[in-house]
Amino acid sequence: MNENDIRRKIVSTAQAMSTLGLSPGKSGNVSTRFEDGIIITPSGVSYDAMGTDDLVFVKMNGEVTAPRLKPSSETALHLAVYKAHEDAHAIVHCHSPAATALACAREPIPAFHYMVAVAGGKTIPLAKYATFGTDELAASTVTALETANACLMANHGQIALGKTLDKALYLAGEVETLSGEYIDVLKLGRPHVLDDEEMDRVLERFKTYGQQKT
Repeated sequence: MNENDIRRKIVSTAQAMSTLGLSPGKSGNVSTRFEDGIIITPSGVSYDAMGTDDLVFVKMNGEVTAPRLKPSSETALHLAVYKAHEDAHAIVHCHSPAATALACAREPIPAFHYMVAVAGGKTIPLAKYATFGTDELAASTVTALETANACLMANHGQIALGKTLDKALYLAGEVETLSGEYIDVLKLGRPHVLDDEEMDRVLERFKTYGQQKT
């Protein structure tokens, strides 16, 4: 895609994130790699009013050249994650209700259901708390994402990575669904967690699940 197409896709992804209830109001942010940097949603702009010209290009070194608007307050987070995950080309960070509730309880998601493996690991981990928009938050999130392509962020929300914006948004939706289910299970008592051996089998089967592109 050319830059205009990429910008349109970021806007439509951010609007879909809002419409799906994954990030109410102006919360959350979306980005994708582009050339020697990233294109990211601006700070404090409602998604329904956002246009392609509102998006901000930021170089991988953090340099912003003559922006019309300020980039997201979590730009440092996005840059840090991209640097740590060369295979990630898109990021969706949101404050979806169930995932945020677990994050505020500081509860990672164990393998209570095999679909936890959708995030590429045996659990959906929890990043340690740090003030939003800080290098400390970026570092703690990068650490949590060492074992999965999505994680909860303590007292904050969730973040999901993908090779495309569609895949990142899909994963964020799956994390939200799993979060809601896990909360329901906790209401019933102690969950029965699948062991590492079973999750290894699940992760192996996920490699050939669905319509794999060659």
